[in-house]
Amino acid sequence: MEPAGPEPSLYTVKALLVLDSLGQRLLAKYYDSTFPTAQEQLAFERSIFRQSQRAGGEVACLEGLTVVYRSSGDLVFYVVGGCQENELMLLSVLTCLLDALGHLLQKEVEKRWLLDNMEGTFLVVDEIVDRGVILESDPQQVIQRLSLRVPEPAPYGFILFDYLSGSSERRDPGNSHK
Repeated sequence: MEPAGPEPSLYTVKALLVLDSLGQRLLAKYYDSTFPTAQEQLAFERSIFRQSQRAGGEVACLEGLTVVYRSSGDLVFYVVGGCQENELMLLSVLTCLLDALGHLLQKEVEKRWLLDNMEGTFLVVDEIVDRGVILESDPQQVIQRLSLRVPEPAPYGFILFDYLSGSSERRDPGNSHK
C-alpha cells in the first residue's frame, strides 16, 4: 500500500513573518522557493493577514500551507509550514520566538521595540530556525546561546592604560596572566 501523499515532516518551516497591525512587513524570512518573487511574498503576506484578522483561532490553512499565528501588542507573528506539517511543532516555534523576544524585552513585544532591536530579533530567529530546519523550541536555550548580556565596562585604569599605550585591545580584568 502506497502513502496518499508526502510524509509529514516535524521540522521544516517555509517562512517566518512579523507584520504590524496594518499588515505591513517588519520581518520576513522565507526558507524555500514557495514564493520566489517579492511580489508573490507580499501578496501572500496580505492574504494571510486578511485571513488572520477574520479568523478567531491561531491556525489557518491557506494556499495549501499551514499557518500558525499570534498577536502581541501591535504585531502579528506567523510561522508557515507545508500542508503536511505538524501544527503543534509550528506552534512551538512561534511560542519560542515570542517568549524569547518577550524575555529580552521583559514585557510584551511591540513594534517600536522590534524596530529598535531588529538585529537582536534576527539573531533570535536564526537561533530557532536555520534554512527552514527547527533548531530550538526552548526560549531559555535560545537566550542562553545568544548570551545577550551586556558586558560590564572595563575599569577606568585599563581604559587609560590602553589609551596611553596605544592598544586598541580591550582587556578583561577577570583574566590573570600565567
